[in-house]
Amino acid sequence: MTDWKTDGVKVIPGDQLDTNTPQTPGMDRAAAINFARVGAQKIWAGTVSIRPDAKTGAHHHGALESVIYVLKGKARMRWGDTLEFVAEAGPGDFIFVPPYVPHQEINASTDETLECVLVRSDNEAVVVNLDIEPVEKPEHVAWVDPIHKAATD
Repeated sequence: MTDWKTDGVKVIPGDQLDTNTPQTPGMDRAAAINFARVGAQKIWAGTVSIRPDAKTGAHHHGALESVIYVLKGKARMRWGDTLEFVAEAGPGDFIFVPPYVPHQEINASTDETLECVLVRSDNEAVVVNLDIEPVEKPEHVAWVDPIHKAATD
């Protein structure tokens, strides 16, 4: 029989996250859900914060998929081999980062901390920091929903 008391639901208080996780310069990651903390087998979840007017180093997360949910602030994401693409997201927006995509998170606000929730498709702590010389002017990419086409005028 399963002991649901010890092997069931886990509540992790927000002030008890674990910062002992791989980091990328410019951001602070903290784990809430992983194997070591709760026995998670297939996901990792935590928080990310970036100080005002700061940016991370370029990096990727190997074969993992990542979802970023913006709680507060304005996120500017750059991605590509030379970080040649850019898009922005605000509170309530989700960002999807596919496996192996070189990317950089930027806090687009000069006075507000960017706060996000991060979920990855495995609990493996993969962070590959990259040495990339970014293009000066990245191309803005607007998201187009392939399922729900925009109404035509």
